[in-house]
Amino acid sequence: MKILHINTERTWRGGEQQTLNLLRGLKKRNIASHLFCQPGSPMEERAKKAQIAVFPVAMRGEADFLAGRQLRKLINRFDYDIIHSHTSHAHTLAFLASLGTKTRRLVTRRVDFSIFRNSFLRLSGFKYRYMADYYIAISHKIKDVLVRDGVAAQRIFVVHSGIDPERFSAANEDHLVSEFDIKSNEHVVVNIAHLAGHKGQQYLVRAVPLVLAKIPGVRFFIVGGGKLMGELKDLAASLGLNQELIFTGFRQDVGAFYHIADLFVMSSVQEGLGTAVIDALALAKPVVATNAGGIPEIIRDGETGRLVAPADPAALAEGIIELLTHPELAKRMAGRGQEAARQDFSINAMVDKNIEVYQQILRAGG
Repeated sequence: MKILHINTERTWRGGEQQTLNLLRGLKKRNIASHLFCQPGSPMEERAKKAQIAVFPVAMRGEADFLAGRQLRKLINRFDYDIIHSHTSHAHTLAFLASLGTKTRRLVTRRVDFSIFRNSFLRLSGFKYRYMADYYIAISHKIKDVLVRDGVAAQRIFVVHSGIDPERFSAANEDHLVSEFDIKSNEHVVVNIAHLAGHKGQQYLVRAVPLVLAKIPGVRFFIVGGGKLMGELKDLAASLGLNQELIFTGFRQDVGAFYHIADLFVMSSVQEGLGTAVIDALALAKPVVATNAGGIPEIIRDGETGRLVAPADPAALAEGIIELLTHPELAKRMAGRGQEAARQDFSINAMVDKNIEVYQQILRAGG
């Protein structure tokens, strides 16, 4: 079995971490896998460090002729059984480069947006129905969206993302206590996510004054960068929030923020799955999250965390207040959540299920 993986991202986010997790797992199981990625990207650097065979080629869009030609040469040279695309642009490149070959085309879909969300003349319908043989959806919610948009259900496999439960276990948080002058009697609430509309941080910002009205000693941290930083800071200022709400920007010490958290909050209005939630649960942190996208596949409301309505600051505030004022309840939920995260969302389980998909695809024939 020979697999070529394509990732067109120049930056590093959750999808790139999952791609790397998969590549490492396949290498450990002696399954031949190569990576086609952007030169100079974090993906190239980290894959090489993991001793993955990497082919760095500049990709300037999903119909880049020169990149496609390089990709075609690799397909002819190595005769891959499967091309596994991990981004939307990779999806198109893989199709164009593999036309006329026997290579099967597999695409991992990580977002629960409709395929027609940004589609010109609904051309995405053609792309998703005819330009890949199979899909992996990282949640049942994503599969449902693809089926609703016209992709045949039998062509879609569901494989949840996996995390390393020990990834942040050794992180030290002492420097954050001094950096942000966190007092021992203050509650700390943390959100870790890219600052984008679908992550719903605007609703979390609006929830902060509602929480502070009931529990004055709470500090909120929104950890991550993104194009909405200025807009969110302006919103916080308009609500009179200063040191009560800190926007940290992009941080290398994300693990430390999990450790200082008394409560982790995910405020998304759309979410493919939500590995940040799994990371929090793996550290036995209580979680309040929105009932959006694939999050309910991680959190069982009232058992492993609290689920609240999306795009609703009052509901978000209510959930936060409930768990901060009932620490024993929060601790019990966090304990059950930790057990579920370690059992159901491990990297090993994710890698094994991807391999099962590869085997089913190859058994299915052309």
